[in-house]
Amino acid sequence: MYGNSKSYKWFRALVLIGAMLALGVVVLGAYVRLTDAGLGCPDWPGCYGTLTVPQSETAIAKAQSAYPSNMVVVGKAWREMTHRYFAGALGVIVLAIFVLGWKAKAEIKSSPWTPSFLLVLIAFQAILGMWTVTMLLKPAIVSSHLLGGMSTLAILTWLAHRHWGHYSATIVTSVRLKVAIRVGLLILFMQIFLGGWTSTNYAALACTDFPTCHGLFIPEMDFKDAFHMVRELGQNATGGALTLASLTAIQWAHRVGALVTFVYLGLMSLTIIKYWQLKRLGFILLIALGAQIALGIANLILLLPLRLAVAHNFTAGLLVIILVTMNSKITGSRK
Repeated sequence: MYGNSKSYKWFRALVLIGAMLALGVVVLGAYVRLTDAGLGCPDWPGCYGTLTVPQSETAIAKAQSAYPSNMVVVGKAWREMTHRYFAGALGVIVLAIFVLGWKAKAEIKSSPWTPSFLLVLIAFQAILGMWTVTMLLKPAIVSSHLLGGMSTLAILTWLAHRHWGHYSATIVTSVRLKVAIRVGLLILFMQIFLGGWTSTNYAALACTDFPTCHGLFIPEMDFKDAFHMVRELGQNATGGALTLASLTAIQWAHRVGALVTFVYLGLMSLTIIKYWQLKRLGFILLIALGAQIALGIANLILLLPLRLAVAHNFTAGLLVIILVTMNSKITGSRK
């Protein structure tokens, strides 16, 4: 029987706060990446050897002396450190969720192993954050960091919905539809990876016409180097410069993925709105999908304005929240 202990009440509150903060951290991470501030601090977890940003002339001179190969740019450093502060706060909340989850394991509406896995994930996220800096924005590391952030958001959203929302295994009785909703979340994460890979390889403007790319629907592309995972930023597998054909392949794959995601989730939305308990979520998903496609096209045509690019990442986070909520809603209780 679910109780009202202090541990349970705190757990219930923190999973909701954590989910909201996780969305903020994802958006902040996108802002840092899009403003080229990922290396605003050349060390980790501090910034030029301190836990804040050097601002006085003396502090900047000292930082410049300690890191002569890096130019101190205060604005970029603050953007990077703000992201780290918020990520650190999220880490503390996840640790508290882990402790409270086990203290109230008989009361919480999910397995205590879920917050345990979340704690491991957030610890690995911290390692990825460190590697992002020490490995100089290596695409595989940065993309993994993005997926880890979205996964953290997904798990916290799941926990929040289990303790604040309504769900039942009888809302959808069709096994095929249940599987389709589960697969929808998988497709979304695949598309998020393609979007992250496009951004981390600076391929977002590899071609700026739409719906064609360089005037063609199937332009010249090099997928071999484009999706070689173990390579440095801007380089191919042999260490040479990444070609336009490779960058084009990355963006083109993201476009195709966007089309597949839009069609799949769009058709799924039209199906689930027939269920009165899912109708509102279905309409919200349709609106978010339309907004995401519009933002993607606008980013191309308007040459990636910062606000629209950040909004594109924000809407991706919202889609994760919607799909996870939908999956939770059709899943019965563990007790």
